[in-house]
Amino acid sequence: MKRLLNLYAILFLVVLGNAQEINFEIVVNSDLVNQTNQQVFKTLETSITEFMVNKAWTNQDRANEEKLDCSMVLNLTGYSGSQFEGTLQVQIQRPVFNTNYKTPILNHLDKDISFSYQEFQPLFYNTSTYESNLVSLLSFYAFISLGMEADTFQENGGSPFYAVAQQIANLAGQNQKKGWNQADGNRNRYWLIETLQSNTFKEYRTAMYEYHRKGLDLMTENPSQAKQNIMNSIQGLNRLYSRRPNAFLNQIFFDAKADEIVDIFSDGPKVEFQRTLDLLNKIAPFFGPQWKRIKY
Repeated sequence: MKRLLNLYAILFLVVLGNAQEINFEIVVNSDLVNQTNQQVFKTLETSITEFMVNKAWTNQDRANEEKLDCSMVLNLTGYSGSQFEGTLQVQIQRPVFNTNYKTPILNHLDKDISFSYQEFQPLFYNTSTYESNLVSLLSFYAFISLGMEADTFQENGGSPFYAVAQQIANLAGQNQKKGWNQADGNRNRYWLIETLQSNTFKEYRTAMYEYHRKGLDLMTENPSQAKQNIMNSIQGLNRLYSRRPNAFLNQIFFDAKADEIVDIFSDGPKVEFQRTLDLLNKIAPFFGPQWKRIKY
């Protein structure tokens, strides 16, 4: 369980910051952009970081060890004037109770990134108006992050944050920006917030709570019971799979959790795992190589 996802390579530009609730890191990779002047990309990093860390996203003021980790990698594929295009990898981790370990709760690649940005342009968030697509993207994922984290501590605890993310998506969608609308694809921001709030996919949010609060957070106290509760969460995802075999949220869950599941069930006290392994191969066959590594 010591393995942490690492998205960063040599020559990438990294900016770090600490908000009241979030430890934030942004990497802007401009390797695919034909641009000799790199200053605009450095300025963009700084602007994004200052926006994310200076905004109080909630009324909480957390100790450093309680903060949520949010990492973003912006891979630029196009740049012209003030127009940017690319992809955005978003990773979220939250602390596990009574340990120094942080567990990934989101590892998502957003392929529909486009925005305009003028160097030194100030970024402002307004709850009731659309400011820019860049502000909408950053704010949306901030509230998605806080919502997903809250779901891991209390069943459906993320609902207030998802409501704000929905409002951001609605305002951005009215401006016809790619990724915010139903017609833009079936695995975009529209469908992410839509499915998170839909009762049709309720097993995902229940699984997030059972896996983390009843599973990982119990691991140091009662590892056998913790593993059983994690297996129960996977059974819940199987119920979702039975109704919606191509559910976006199943992919979201295992993109974050596959490697961690391998570590959990390859170490510590043994439990009866074969049925869960069969379920994993059924509902997440795209991670078959990982499941073969589980030594139970």
